[in-house]
Amino acid sequence: MKKTALGFFTVFMMLSHYTLQAETQNRDEDSDKLVIVWTSDDPYTAERMVLMYAHASKTYRWFEEVTIIIWGPSAKMVAENIKIQEKLKTMQEDGVEIRACIVCANMYEVTEDLKGMGFDVQGMGKPLTEYLKSGAHVLTF
Repeated sequence: MKKTALGFFTVFMMLSHYTLQAETQNRDEDSDKLVIVWTSDDPYTAERMVLMYAHASKTYRWFEEVTIIIWGPSAKMVAENIKIQEKLKTMQEDGVEIRACIVCANMYEVTEDLKGMGFDVQGMGKPLTEYLKSGAHVLTF
């Protein structure tokens, strides 16, 4: 009886160790993800915070993965501001992922503009929830 209990305990401890190790590895991978939810239509906030920090985070490797989600009023501003578009294109070329909420883009009638810039335009509620649940670092502006 003692051997059986000891055997179960040993198996339990081994499984717990591997589960904990896998969870820790997932958290470590997710902790190297930065997601910026950008809602402001203020070009100064865009240039002097959102784009500057996101781009530096990727180019200086502060985070392995950097994603910007264009959400709300920022969608209209991006579609109308050539300077911001050029910065976003450079950031994309440097590996920053640019996504946009399709519901917001549709409300501002800029969906085709954002898609034409090569951005991933789709529903963002579920992806944002997944980022939050995964432990990725999420900033909002």
